Amino acid sequence: MAGFGGMRKGREEAQSNLGYTEGGDCPRCGGNAQDSTMKGYLQCGSCGHEWADPNYKEERKRPQPPTHRRDAEQIEQFKQEMASGELANVLGINKNLTGEQEQSLKRLEDKWMSGMQGHYNAAAEERKPLMISFDDDDNILSTEVAAITIVSNGFDGGEEIRLEYPGRGTEFYAYNERSPTGWKRGPNAETTARSIANVINRSSKLVYANLDGVRISFELRDDNLNAASFVIFVDDPGGTDIVAEKGGVVLDHRDFSTIQDYRNVVEMVLEDGIISPSEDQLLWAMREQLNIDEAYHVQMVVDICGENTLKECTNCGGMAELYPEHAAWYCHPCEQWC
Repeated sequence: MAGFGGMRKGREEAQSNLGYTEGGDCPRCGGNAQDSTMKGYLQCGSCGHEWADPNYKEERKRPQPPTHRRDAEQIEQFKQEMASGELANVLGINKNLTGEQEQSLKRLEDKWMSGMQGHYNAAAEERKPLMISFDDDDNILSTEVAAITIVSNGFDGGEEIRLEYPGRGTEFYAYNERSPTGWKRGPNAETTARSIANVINRSSKLVYANLDGVRISFELRDDNLNAASFVIFVDDPGGTDIVAEKGGVVLDHRDFSTIQDYRNVVEMVLEDGIISPSEDQLLWAMREQLNIDEAYHVQMVVDICGENTLKECTNCGGMAELYPEHAAWYCHPCEQWC
């Protein structure tokens, strides 16, 4: 029984240590209080229990009002901290750069700022497009060359979108679920617009499609392409389900009613001095709508762009020359009138 004497003694000491003592500060064991490591709290010297100090009053100091001197001091302090740490020579702190370093930074800027135009694929990437371009006055320029808008989701077949560039051919996209370059009609206009943007981004060699609700804007893939030469044409034989837009002009021949409307479209078409097949079809549809004869059309073309206006041949893709006296264009390689 001697071995149990030590255990019994340990229990008695533990009971005395943890026993409650009247008149003390600790609410658990009655021990004496001392300052805790936490501000506004007390700690028991016996059992280590911590509790809120009932006599503690928090002193709140009002922040100093911001001034230009204080801002300058904080900026200078930030620069000193940056210059002394691992991120030294970042954010323009060290401006004593060599010529090679300046050229390297310039190449980096061209790659990630100006050079990012056209490098966005909405079908494969979830990020927003980085389309940044500046003019000589550092104003941001839009890189949109054209756009289409889903007006109604009542596609009934035959709708087609053509993207064209002189010398690079024409891309055809149609409402046809079985075609690899066809789009599907979704339950609403937004879903259909997403299908159109995806199929164009998957197949087009001319543009990227950027989706914004029911509107799809196009951005050239190649910086060497001229935005004025890019052609967009929408063939919507039924109701008005989809319309194209370029240069702020809606390219729907059913909406034009005056000669001035026709002249505005001709000026936009002749901005690059070339009439592409899709542009020729658009102008023909407008002439049919407004009862404009071919001779008047050719005279308007000469007045706007001169006799050197070219037309892309639908047969060989070459450039046909204008003969005003015949009110037509002639392709010499094909030996036929266009």
